[in-house]
Amino acid sequence: MTIEFRSTMDVELIDHMGSDESIARSARVSSGTSGTEEQNVGLLRMLMRDRHGSPFESVTYQFKVTCPIFVAREFFRHRIASYNEVSGRYKVLEPVFYVPEPARPLAQIGKPGAYRFEPGTPEQISLTATAHKSAAGWAWEHYEWLLKEGVAREVARNVLPLSLYTSFYVTMNLRSLLNFLSLRWAHEDSKVPTFPLKEIEAVAKDMDRLAREVCPVAFEHFDSFGRVAP
Repeated sequence: MTIEFRSTMDVELIDHMGSDESIARSARVSSGTSGTEEQNVGLLRMLMRDRHGSPFESVTYQFKVTCPIFVAREFFRHRIASYNEVSGRYKVLEPVFYVPEPARPLAQIGKPGAYRFEPGTPEQISLTATAHKSAAGWAWEHYEWLLKEGVAREVARNVLPLSLYTSFYVTMNLRSLLNFLSLRWAHEDSKVPTFPLKEIEAVAKDMDRLAREVCPVAFEHFDSFGRVAP
């Protein structure tokens, strides 16, 4: 099989349940009241401002994310969602590998807790691409060799690097999603500083874009109050 090298992430909104109206309805059940569309906009604003978070849990999203394994492992640290991932035990994996794009910062400067990242030199950019492609090529050759010799898929996959692409479904409610976005996108409107991995930030940006189409009012207030999750 021909090896594919890429640097992009893919995010699809597979399914969702609920809307801005669902959030307002969940909030109003405590008082037994109802409101107009305009009043509900104000209610969502108050909920976000005062961080009354549970009504936002009434909206649920399911995304399909395709990204390198090292990005998926960072994502799975968020224990606020359900995950189902492609399994190398049950299928032969695809030869798609990550190579950083030239613009990706490569130089890590500073000490733990105070790192900054700067663009790589032309030599670093070339070396990084060459090393990624060489390692992927060697690993895929040996993966196919092991499979050809009858070695089980769950063992053969062990030679593959973190740069291999994987796919998974992630299901989370809106409150959890806003928490994820607050940590994984260093947005200009963020009140609280965050320092995400560049690749997972790309995933977060796509999730934000897709999710706000479902709940535009909630996301508008999320932005206006510094992108702090309720």
